[in-house]
Amino acid sequence: MNTSLLDRLRAELDERGATTGLRRDLVVSGPQGPTVGVGDETLVNLASNDYLGVASDPEVVESAQRALRDMGLGVTAGRVLCGTRAIHGELEAAIAELVGAEDAALYSSCFDANLGVFNALLDGSDAVFSDALNHASLIDGIRLTQAHRRVFAHADVDQLERQLVECVDARHRLIVTDGVFSMDGDVAPLPQLAELAWRYDAALVVDDSHATGVLGATGAGTAEHFGLDGRVDVLTGTLGKALGGGAGGFVAGDRAVVETLRQASRSYIFTNAMAPPLAAAALTAIRIVRERPGLRERLAANTAWLRGALRDLGYEVLPGGHPIIPVMVRGGTRARDVAEALRAEGVLVFALSHPVVPAGEERIRVQVSAAHTADQLELAAAAFGRARDALAAA
Repeated sequence: MNTSLLDRLRAELDERGATTGLRRDLVVSGPQGPTVGVGDETLVNLASNDYLGVASDPEVVESAQRALRDMGLGVTAGRVLCGTRAIHGELEAAIAELVGAEDAALYSSCFDANLGVFNALLDGSDAVFSDALNHASLIDGIRLTQAHRRVFAHADVDQLERQLVECVDARHRLIVTDGVFSMDGDVAPLPQLAELAWRYDAALVVDDSHATGVLGATGAGTAEHFGLDGRVDVLTGTLGKALGGGAGGFVAGDRAVVETLRQASRSYIFTNAMAPPLAAAALTAIRIVRERPGLRERLAANTAWLRGALRDLGYEVLPGGHPIIPVMVRGGTRARDVAEALRAEGVLVFALSHPVVPAGEERIRVQVSAAHTADQLELAAAAFGRARDALAAA
């Protein structure tokens, strides 16, 4: 191994460890749900994206087991070779129906979907306008295209409009945004973005990973939430959060968009299709999302209760109604100290600090599920209270 490379990597790791600290993967046990095993402990799980609590639903698990018996584990090839199964087409049709699109294409993850969509649709004569807080996968996907790239300040529609005017000569203009931003839990100003897209003949691209299944009367996402059905040109999303939590991502939209991706998207063509058991589980999860609107109602009630309880305890909670609840604990390692205190109290959360968020914006990101019971939420709130008291006494 090259000595100079190793020396540099070791020095950088030492520096990272001495400043922000090195991240370590947390090993958990048991199924994902409102609680999770960590070592010998069972903790209330406020660190999961299983918003509707269907990751371990018996119907979801049974469908995956049945597909494993009938079709085996993997496909051993890409979609364009011998990797496509009938269930992939069934899942694509179900996704398209859920989000109100003509068609959808499956990817191994939403990261891969976002990596593959822009380069397939655009070239150097086009322009892309990206929200400054967009997910890393959108940023990386946009970087892979030859299109002219502009970044507008988070949710700043005025700056976006100025940029659209400045790039009037572009062949196509794409406005790109997360539907729900994962650090702050805030929802994109989609009505204003859709209006700008219409006014300036731009296309609107939305990554709805944290909204699909969660927002809207039927779980279709941010467009349905705002009553903007049909106003999003390209929708990307994940099956790894509310839709069963397994793996997989998708791009949905007009049939011409999706067919172009099947022909030209590198992360669609040059990788294996989803494992059939995961596709079967996601298909069942989508059916549950559509058939059980009470899950979204329970999720909204749980979110409102815990948001209120944390505010009543004196915590600074960023406004919003999404089940991502940012609890601001600003300064140094204070957020990390609170997270460690909560774990000692039986609650699993994670602190976010620089460079994940800007210095001074440190926080605990709490994520609520429809599966959380009243007792579990009350336990979590009481633990936050004791952690606050300990922090104040330190």
